Amino acid sequence: MPNLAKGSKKLLNAWAFYDWANSVYSLVIASAIFPIFYQALFKSAGVTTVVVFGGTIRSTPLISYTTAAAFLLVAFISPLLSGIADYVGNKKYFMKFFCYLGAISCMGLYFFSIENIHSSLLFYFFGLIGFWGSLVFYNSYLPDVAFPEQQDRVSARGYSLGYIGSVVLLLFNLAMVMFPESFGFGQGGEAGVKAMRWSFVTVGIWWIVFSQYSFYFLPKGNKSGKKVSTKILLNGFRELKGVYNSLSENIQLKRYLAAFFVYSMAVQTVMLVATYFGEQEIGWGSDDAKLIGLIVSILIIQLVAVAGAIITSRCSEKFGNIPVLIVINIVWVGICIVAFFIEAPIQFYLTAGVVGLVMGGIQSLSRSTYSKFLPDTKDTTSYFSFYDVAEKIGIVIGMLIYGFIDQITGSMRNSILFLVIFFITGVFLLLRVPRNRKH
Repeated sequence: MPNLAKGSKKLLNAWAFYDWANSVYSLVIASAIFPIFYQALFKSAGVTTVVVFGGTIRSTPLISYTTAAAFLLVAFISPLLSGIADYVGNKKYFMKFFCYLGAISCMGLYFFSIENIHSSLLFYFFGLIGFWGSLVFYNSYLPDVAFPEQQDRVSARGYSLGYIGSVVLLLFNLAMVMFPESFGFGQGGEAGVKAMRWSFVTVGIWWIVFSQYSFYFLPKGNKSGKKVSTKILLNGFRELKGVYNSLSENIQLKRYLAAFFVYSMAVQTVMLVATYFGEQEIGWGSDDAKLIGLIVSILIIQLVAVAGAIITSRCSEKFGNIPVLIVINIVWVGICIVAFFIEAPIQFYLTAGVVGLVMGGIQSLSRSTYSKFLPDTKDTTSYFSFYDVAEKIGIVIGMLIYGFIDQITGSMRNSILFLVIFFITGVFLLLRVPRNRKH
């Protein structure tokens, strides 16, 4: 195994290439093919509800609750994994474990069925755990492989590779689903569903195969010289507690985090349920039109989000971060209200374009604003770990509320409309953040 010097081009490329390997999960499984497949199963079975743990529940709140449970576990284990990553001498093994857990779980989705809903949902659950668990160790490698002046550039390179790789596989999977006969899956509706099942397998294979390049060149990890103990394992939790205690001394950061926590739970919820909403609530006319329409919408969001991040960055330089975030939250209020009424595909496309514009903007600006508000003498790892955990807990709450309203009212439209409350609250909380000219 090569022992590459820190900052070397080959090592940096190897690190960034893991984004190419794993980003197919977030696009194909979390956003595109699986949500369509999931709803198609219920439609083909002629049912809208399923019995889980003795209770009857609709398909959409069920996946919302499962997602929330997975993120709750991720929020709990992330600090634990961070503590291990700081001290253990071979964190590559941990990264591999979660990588293979996620990839094999994705391949397990091939067997997803309503008849075996419990085991099927476990594959979905562990796929999410594997993806986010591997990211904990992947991110912790950055200061090990890159010098501070290289980190922004190599991080952006990883993002770009991830975007390109995930779109390449998504387009290939779309071809499989649209022309199943060309891939040996036969003809008809069932052939398309079979192609979707095989698309999950391609995600797992892609993830495992392309991650090998990163695993080959990445070092085992920096040994701390300390024996792993309960104290070390809980170090991540102690760091989070330290960050929480420090917030009382930084009113600007404390108030911003409160605002971020509220509006972020709504943003992340919309991102996670957008495809389910489009599949269930929009009149596409035919299954083929629905499939193409939903994936085109996802690609629109992906493409426009990049432009949104750039535009938002330039606006923040001119007007300040907080004022721009306030405007973006107001736009999100409008999106949720409009989404309650849309029914036609063209309306969904236009809404997706606006979602992409503000989604890319609010994600990039939220993180950079948080970074600007951190104290000068700071442990950035601990502070960003706190930021990530807060975001994930927000996702849990958002998905639970969304699923609950969907369940009791029988409509995802009501859930989307309810999210308006979070964005309006976010605006008021952002107005309370002390600002200077730069912010």
